[in-house]
Amino acid sequence: MVFSSTIFLVYFFPFFLLFYYLADKKYKNYVALIASIFFYAWGAPKFIFVVIASIFADFYIVKEMFKSQNPKHKKLWVSISVALNIGLLVYFKYSNFFVENFNVILQAIGFKAVHFTKLVLPIGISFFTFQKFTYAIDVYRGKYQPLEKLTDLCLYILLFPQLIAGPIVRYSEIADQLVDREKYENIDNKLIGFYRFVIGLAKKVLIANVVGAEADRIFSMDPQTMNSGLAWLGLMAYTFQIYFDFSGYSDMAIGIGRMIGFKFPENFNSPYVSQSITEFWRRWHITLGRWMRDYLYIPLGGNRVNTKFRLYFNLWFVFLVSGLWHGANWTFVIWGAYHGLFLILDRLFLVRLLEKTSKVLRIILTFFIASLGWVLFRSETLKYALSFYKKLFEFKFSGIGYVDPEVITIMIVAAIFAFFVSVKPGEKIMEKVFFDNYTLKRHLVMSTIVFLLFVISLASIVSSGFNPFIYFRF
Repeated sequence: MVFSSTIFLVYFFPFFLLFYYLADKKYKNYVALIASIFFYAWGAPKFIFVVIASIFADFYIVKEMFKSQNPKHKKLWVSISVALNIGLLVYFKYSNFFVENFNVILQAIGFKAVHFTKLVLPIGISFFTFQKFTYAIDVYRGKYQPLEKLTDLCLYILLFPQLIAGPIVRYSEIADQLVDREKYENIDNKLIGFYRFVIGLAKKVLIANVVGAEADRIFSMDPQTMNSGLAWLGLMAYTFQIYFDFSGYSDMAIGIGRMIGFKFPENFNSPYVSQSITEFWRRWHITLGRWMRDYLYIPLGGNRVNTKFRLYFNLWFVFLVSGLWHGANWTFVIWGAYHGLFLILDRLFLVRLLEKTSKVLRIILTFFIASLGWVLFRSETLKYALSFYKKLFEFKFSGIGYVDPEVITIMIVAAIFAFFVSVKPGEKIMEKVFFDNYTLKRHLVMSTIVFLLFVISLASIVSSGFNPFIYFRF
């Protein structure tokens, strides 16, 4: 069940809000938990038991860790929790990848391939595993005490707005809200949360779905049959699809959370206006970048290392892991290495070199580098990615064929919304819509706009069978 589906918008979400708002304060967590279990079980009924069992294990392991007075015992308990969650992630997400590559090596040296039953990937495992890490590690580091009730931990991990695709909410960011949300439960937050939800829905349905259909059409073709113009069109379509798809979903998650009293961290900040790849990763999938920094990069030594080589290795390694986190495929690993390389180049000379150029040129160059990386992210195989790159740079643009005017129009709209905060008026509009306090007049204006967007989005969903969500497979 995705947020942009008819069943969610017409049935699940309205009924959930009805029961949640009518419930007494002491029962709200139970209503949210039951709804979240149902939400996950709808898409993965077999795996819900695995997820709940692992939460049970984490709850009691962390309890024992917290009670222990011996630092060595504490370290042992947190290691058990981390090992349990890494084990589940590796088993479900990477077993197929490892066995397939092992079989390639075996066959290359003349042995028979190992038979292995392919595993189905549990929905959202990459996201909720990272949240389970933060629970154990934040308690271990003394940032917060463990939750008293098992159901509260279940709610933290399974809370449906952020369960499938984030934002990755750390335990320390939400611990107080799990037991008391009175601070955020007011009419303003409910209305502003709904505005945010509908804006995200419109980004997903009215922009990402339209350009996504074009991206799918082109990337399903053999690169040998396309020219450079078609390849660039497909790449731009996917570049805008992945941003509006994922940021739209994050907006919807943040909006739903706000409607029920939770304050989730921001996950995107107009990444395509970045002036370097380093800045891009401060603006794109912000919660993942911060997680990687605090739970992997800093423990590796971060910037406090003795040699430049170790510093650059740490950066590159973190992005290799980030690439592998996105998917069990060499294309993701190389995509991570690609971004890690540009982060190193930024530190070596690239940022200083580009400071001598104009802001517009820096934005264009960074957008170009990020877009080229999406070829790896979108391609199923390295062979396909290399063929696609070849077509991009053949510069043969004749005979692009028919392109639906709707696609071109929506791509122009996508470009406007992707880049409009690069100028002061656009930045002010974003600030007023998402972060400023709302006056009655602004509520009336936004209510009208949001109502129209919701009706148009719902009509689009009902009339179209194309409604994918890219990050579902992660």
